[in-house]
Amino acid sequence: MFSERGFLRILVLAAAVIVGACREEGDVQIASIHFNGVEQIDEGALKGALQTREGSWIPWGRKRYFDRRAFEADLKRIESFYHDRGFPDARVTSFDVALNDAQDKVSITVNISEGEPIRLAAVELDGFDVLPERDRKALQDSLDALVGEPIDRITVRAARDRALNELRDHGYPHADVTLSERDAGPRQRRLIFQANPGVLAHFGNIEIAGYMSVGDNTIRRQLTFKSGDLFSLREMRASQRQLYGLELFEFVNVEPDETVAVDSPVVPVRVTVAEGKQQRVTFGVGYGSEEQARARIRWDHFNFLGGARQLGLEGKWSSLDRGVRAAYEEPFFLSPHFSLAFQGQAWQDHEPVYSLDTLGGRVTLLHQANPRNAWSVSYSDEYQRSFVTREALEDLSLRDELIALGLDPTDGEFKGRLSLVAFEASRNTADSLLNARSGYGMSARVEQAGGWLPGSFSYWSPNVQARYYLPIGRFVVFANRVRAGTIDALGTNRLGIGTTDALGDLQANVPFWKRYFLGGSQSLRGWGRFEVGPTSPFGLPIGGLTMFEGSSEVRFPLTDKVAAVAFLDLGNAWLRSWDFNLNNLRYDVGPGLRYMTPVGPLRVDVGFQLNPIPNLKVNGEPEQRHWRVHFSVGQAF
Repeated sequence: MFSERGFLRILVLAAAVIVGACREEGDVQIASIHFNGVEQIDEGALKGALQTREGSWIPWGRKRYFDRRAFEADLKRIESFYHDRGFPDARVTSFDVALNDAQDKVSITVNISEGEPIRLAAVELDGFDVLPERDRKALQDSLDALVGEPIDRITVRAARDRALNELRDHGYPHADVTLSERDAGPRQRRLIFQANPGVLAHFGNIEIAGYMSVGDNTIRRQLTFKSGDLFSLREMRASQRQLYGLELFEFVNVEPDETVAVDSPVVPVRVTVAEGKQQRVTFGVGYGSEEQARARIRWDHFNFLGGARQLGLEGKWSSLDRGVRAAYEEPFFLSPHFSLAFQGQAWQDHEPVYSLDTLGGRVTLLHQANPRNAWSVSYSDEYQRSFVTREALEDLSLRDELIALGLDPTDGEFKGRLSLVAFEASRNTADSLLNARSGYGMSARVEQAGGWLPGSFSYWSPNVQARYYLPIGRFVVFANRVRAGTIDALGTNRLGIGTTDALGDLQANVPFWKRYFLGGSQSLRGWGRFEVGPTSPFGLPIGGLTMFEGSSEVRFPLTDKVAAVAFLDLGNAWLRSWDFNLNNLRYDVGPGLRYMTPVGPLRVDVGFQLNPIPNLKVNGEPEQRHWRVHFSVGQAF
C-alpha cells in the first residue's frame, strides 16, 4: 500500500502533468491560493513562508507562475511551518489545482488538518539571581506572557535571546543561556532557562578606527559609556545609534574584542566608522492636492567648522508656502545629551483665509536622553504681517468681525511682533518615522507670548498629541491619533470688552494665524483645508481657540508596493478658550491607497462627510460637495 506521503507525491505529479499538458511550464499564472482548516495560526504568515504565491490583481503588478517542484516543496514546508509553531500532528490532507477555461491561470486550494498543539505550561528561570530584582522580575513577566500559547520555536529562540541580552546588559559579556523542556501533563511542557553568567566585567580600552576628517574626540563624546563602566550591550547599541545620528558616517560598528579570554573582567571595545559625504545637496519636486506643484532645494554641511556642527540652507516654493530658511546646530552643548540650534527664516504662507509674511528666528535647547525621550526649551522672536482674503474685505458686513480679530478693516492687514517661549516634551517608541507599524508617540507643548516678554501679542497655549500603532497579524496595522489644544489670552480683549457678540469675545491679543483651523489632508479628510471650525456668515473661517481631533486607520498591503487604508476622522474647533464640546464633532470616513517609496508612501485619500456642516460657505459661495480627494506624500499620521 502507498504511504500517505507517497500518495501526496503522486497527486502533485499528476497535477503537474495536467497543467503541463495544457500550457508550457512557466506560462500558467497563479490566480489564487486558498487554505482550508487554518484556524490557530496566522494565514498571512503561512503564505509568506511559501514559494508558491498568488500574483497581483493589479494589471502592472507582479505575476506569479506555477512551478510543480516549488509546489511539492511547499507542501512539505507547510508541515514544517506548523511543527515549528507547536503543532506536531499538522499535515496536508489534500489539495486541488484547478485551471480556468482559458487554461492560463490556476487556482490552488490546500486542505490542512492542524491537530492539537503542545502548549507552554510554565517558564522557569535558573541562575538569573545576578540580575537586579526589578529586572529579573520584568524578564520573568515577559516570559510568562507566553504561557498557555503553543510552543513556537521562533518565539522561544527570541525569548532565549532576550534572557541572554539581559545578562549582557548587566555586566556579563560571556554569559550563556541553555534551554530544556519538561513534561507538564498531556500536551503541556515546561521551559527552563538555565543561565551561566560568567565573570562580571567592565569596559576596557576603547579603540576607534576608520575616521579621517571627523576628530577622535567628536566620536568619543557620542559614546554613552567610557572605560571602567560596567559592561552593557545596551549602551554599545545606544552609542552606535548616536553615531549614526550625526549623519557623518555611512557605516558604524561598536563591538567588544572577541579575542579576550572568557574569564577576563575587562573587555576592550573597538569602534569602526566609515565617513560619508559631509556636504550634500538635495532637490525635490512633487504635487499635492493642497500644495499643488512644489519644489524644494536644500544644502547641508554635516561637519561645519568641525565637531559635527551642522549648517543647512533651504529654499521652497509651493502654492501654500514659500521662502528660505537657514539653520545651525551645535550637537554637543555642555554634554552629549544637549544640543543648541538656531534657525532664521523669511517665509510666506498663503492659506485659504489669509496670507502671512514672517521674518525672524528661533533658538532651541534640546535634551535627548535616548532615542525615545526628549524635551526642549525654545525662544522665538519674529516680525509678522498678515492679510485676509480680498473676498472678505469686499463684504462690508464683516467690518466689525475684522476689527474683533485685530485686523485693519480697510485692507485686512495686521503687523506685529510675536515673541514667545515654549517647552515641549515627547516620547516616541514607534518603529519607523515614515511608516510606523508598532509603538506609540506622545508629546506635549506649552507656549507663552507676551506677559514678561516683548511683542504685540499676549497669550498662552497648551497642546497635547498621542499616536498609537497596533500590528494585527503580520501585515495589518491599526493606527490611531488624537490631538487637543486651546489658546487663552493673557489680559483683556482690546476691542471686544462688553460685547454680547461671540466674535467680540475673541481676544485680539491672540494672533489670527495661531487660531485652530481644521480640515484637509492632515486633518478631517472629508473637508477641504480650513473648512471645519467657526466661520463668519460670509463663510470666512475665523478660527477657534479650542480644538480636538482624532483619526483611526486600518492599513493593509495589496502588493509589495501598494497598500490600502480605511479611515475614520473626527474633530472640531470652537470659538472660545477651553470650550471642549465633544458632543459637537464632525465625522468623515473613506478609503485610501498608499504607494511605498524610499521617501515615504505616496498617498491618496477620499473622505466622505458623515454629518455635513449645514449652510457651509466657501469664499461666500454655498458648498454642496460632501466629499474630498487628497493627494500627498507620507502617512496622514
